[in-house]
Amino acid sequence: MLHTFNKWIKYTLTNTQSRMVLLLTVAVFIIILAVSLTSYYASKTVLQQELSVPQKQMLGVSMNYIDEYIKESDQIAIKLAVNANVYRFLTGKNQSVYGNITELYQLLTTLINNTAYINSIYIYDIGRGSFIAIPQGYHSNGKTFSDSEWVNIADEMGDEMMVVQKRVVPEGVRNQGSEITLFRKILIRNELKGIVAVNFKDEELFARLHPLGVSELHGARFILDQRNEVLYSTSSFPFDAEMIAEAVAQLNEKSLGDVTLLNKRLLANQAQSPLTGWKYVSVVSQDSLLAKSKKVRNVVLSVSIVSLMLGVIAIFYINAVAFRPVRRMKQLFSVQDGDMQRPDLIHIEKLASELLRDHDQLSRLIRQTMPEAASKFLCDYCTGNIHHSREVREKWNSYFQGWTDAPLTIAVISIDQFEAWSRRFSGSDQSLLKFALANVITEIMAIDWRCECADFGKDKMMILLQPSSAESSLPNKFAEAADVVSRLLKFTISVGISTPQADVERLQQAMFEADNALSYRLYKGYGSVISFIEVAEHEMPETLPREHVLDELIEAVEAGDCSRALRIVERMLDDIRANYWYPSTALSFLKRLGERLQRIGPVQNGRIGSGRDGLEQLHTVHLDDIAGRLKRHVAKLAERFQSLAHSKDFILCQQMIEYMKQHLGEPIGIQEVADAGHISVSLASQLFKQEMNETIYGYLTRLRMERAAELLIRTNEKVSDIAVKVGYQHENSFIRVFRKYKDITPGKYREMMKIRANAPLAE
Repeated sequence: MLHTFNKWIKYTLTNTQSRMVLLLTVAVFIIILAVSLTSYYASKTVLQQELSVPQKQMLGVSMNYIDEYIKESDQIAIKLAVNANVYRFLTGKNQSVYGNITELYQLLTTLINNTAYINSIYIYDIGRGSFIAIPQGYHSNGKTFSDSEWVNIADEMGDEMMVVQKRVVPEGVRNQGSEITLFRKILIRNELKGIVAVNFKDEELFARLHPLGVSELHGARFILDQRNEVLYSTSSFPFDAEMIAEAVAQLNEKSLGDVTLLNKRLLANQAQSPLTGWKYVSVVSQDSLLAKSKKVRNVVLSVSIVSLMLGVIAIFYINAVAFRPVRRMKQLFSVQDGDMQRPDLIHIEKLASELLRDHDQLSRLIRQTMPEAASKFLCDYCTGNIHHSREVREKWNSYFQGWTDAPLTIAVISIDQFEAWSRRFSGSDQSLLKFALANVITEIMAIDWRCECADFGKDKMMILLQPSSAESSLPNKFAEAADVVSRLLKFTISVGISTPQADVERLQQAMFEADNALSYRLYKGYGSVISFIEVAEHEMPETLPREHVLDELIEAVEAGDCSRALRIVERMLDDIRANYWYPSTALSFLKRLGERLQRIGPVQNGRIGSGRDGLEQLHTVHLDDIAGRLKRHVAKLAERFQSLAHSKDFILCQQMIEYMKQHLGEPIGIQEVADAGHISVSLASQLFKQEMNETIYGYLTRLRMERAAELLIRTNEKVSDIAVKVGYQHENSFIRVFRKYKDITPGKYREMMKIRANAPLAE
């Protein structure tokens, strides 16, 4: 038996065909094995990267919702701090005046009833130790107030005007107090007189943090305060505070990383709120994440073993039968006299010709797509989507084969006044103009520089440059290009130029430098060509813009004092110019100001920017133009508030709007709304259009559709039932109107919103 086996092995190794099959079998086995292991670890890395993006986005969404609730609650606390009744309560000789206490009760009750996430509100007089609270009522002595253990919070707040903390609530008042409370100081003539305490409903406040259970992934989300104590948590598996502390310690200050809990490998993301300082942490089990990848790995391993077995069987078969026709084929293809005329060899020549033709077509296709691939590589790398040095090197060598080791420079080109430019040209014209812009710049630069353009969308375009001959002055070249663009395309551009970088892996730094240089267009004006060297040494005073200046401006606008508001605006702009703020700091401050003005009341003309996009494009506008827009916007708002203060028509419209909100579920029309204001239909329609810039029917329909959208998301009621609740007796009519307003049917809207909410865990 052993002799037979040795003889078979010897024959297999000495026979060329058998040896080839054996080598191929072993090679296939090794390749499949390598592919299985490589695919597993590669898929693990890719899945972690892909999962981290929706995790981070969902954390950001949750954090933004909670911060928005806290901001709104802080605004309520500010309104209470400056309320006249609160002032009389804190400074009056007799606090228990019936009229003042009653008005305070009504005010606090209204604020609580109108806010779903506020449980109760306390106002504490530090000097006298008295309280007024809803629902507990008025207490002249803190000893009689059951939830007063927090009264020393002012010492912990220090110089802070507002803090949000978790606290221990006495057992007897858990339905009235809250473990999460916002505290705000009340200053009267710069003297601390009292504290407003806003107690949240925890489930309402943190409702957006809940991971929805539509995914097979196991995970948890929790919020930690500044002392790393757990404020709130939700999880698909049990854990305690010590485990959370251990997970955060493993994550340290990184926004993404691996942690271990309960012997599970978890992928963790964390984000920190700039408003409260809270840490939002999300973890997902990598076991569940990689379950399918492990199955694929195991299947491929099984396939590799099966392939090896099949190879062995094939060798047996070849040795027994298959080599007879192979030897005959070898004789047929042996090149001797006259063999070149054999049909078999002619067929092989035909196959070779087809292969060469296909190869030529593929080569041309690669040459055509190479510029697009190079542009995408630049976009991905400069925006941080490519991290690995090896990948960067490989793609650089593939897409930029004709480039040398000479230094690389990045220039960022931006269209001036992009918002106005976008309104001036249609979408198709914008694409053509940006294509023409890239061609003009490339033609001018290509004389002395190798260049590659990449479109970053909206106003920006990046160009990568490397000297190909005697190096010329880049600023002069771009100044020439900007002049040509202005003359031919009829709009202006500004350019930021980085310092030369010796290594391709420094392109992200070059991109940052060019973008930073470009931002100084805010001061230098349109058509500027700015090198990073010119602005690299710029420093500004350490003092940052104060929020109270914005509050002062808003107060003046809401008071209708146009001249005072304009003086405040001029003072802010003079401060920016005089102290030569960093452009990013100045733009951030101006955008924040624009957003606050937009919230208190948009106007039709003279606004800073139409919604979010307009505010985002302030970086393409010169400071003087921003100042003009800002002044016009403030003047319009102040005039509007001044007129509204004396407008009976506006008050009448508000009464009609309140009637609509209270009767959304009833089949009311314009007649009923007009009757609520005790005026005729024609007069009601005229006044409403004049004051609200919208028809009564349009406003009522929009209220109904917003209410329907809220019910579709928060409840599982049928569409027909929701239609009745918002005043529609026929489901088809409701669906038709909803689709007109939302561009989607109610059922699809509910499905889309649920999928969007579940995306971080489902992926």
